[in-house]
Amino acid sequence: MTRVDVLVFDGVDDLDVVAPYEVLDLAKRMGAGISAAVVALDGDGATTQGGLRLGTTAKWAPDGATVLLVPGGGYAAKDGAGVHAELRSGALPEALRAAVRPDLVFASVCTGAFLLAAAGLVGGRPCTTHHRAAADLERAGGRYRAERVVDDGDLVTSGGITSGLDLGLHLVERFAGAEHATSVAKALEYERRTA
Repeated sequence: MTRVDVLVFDGVDDLDVVAPYEVLDLAKRMGAGISAAVVALDGDGATTQGGLRLGTTAKWAPDGATVLLVPGGGYAAKDGAGVHAELRSGALPEALRAAVRPDLVFASVCTGAFLLAAAGLVGGRPCTTHHRAAADLERAGGRYRAERVVDDGDLVTSGGITSGLDLGLHLVERFAGAEHATSVAKALEYERRTA
């Protein structure tokens, strides 16, 4: 079973979490051999930018995950909850850095890429984020590509907000095969995008 842990924090973007989670959970219900869990460092869940309260469905235990998926959120506002607050705190990037192991894949939606960058995971590597943050990602050491999903082995990043759907489908295809990904996309009535 492929386990994808979606790491939430206060100020996370609603769709950055829910879009890939929905794809992965539907894949599980359709027999793809993938499970998705919502995790938080403190175990208490998070409140999204939109005010949605997210509980956790599993404990923070990256040693048992196949993929750690980091959403973005709150990047445009430098103060308040969101990516910048997590960067200032340093706890989340440090936890990601400590989770590194040879068989673990790190993934991000939108500005979640900056949390991976702060953990030292994107330096010199092809990656993507929201198009408005592309220059910032380059300054953070990534090699920005204007693509929906960039797969660089143990680093898989996706662009802004709705690209979380494409990231979820990419992970389904990568770990369970193209047939499963096509079936999930069809059930969601979603046409996969690459740009």
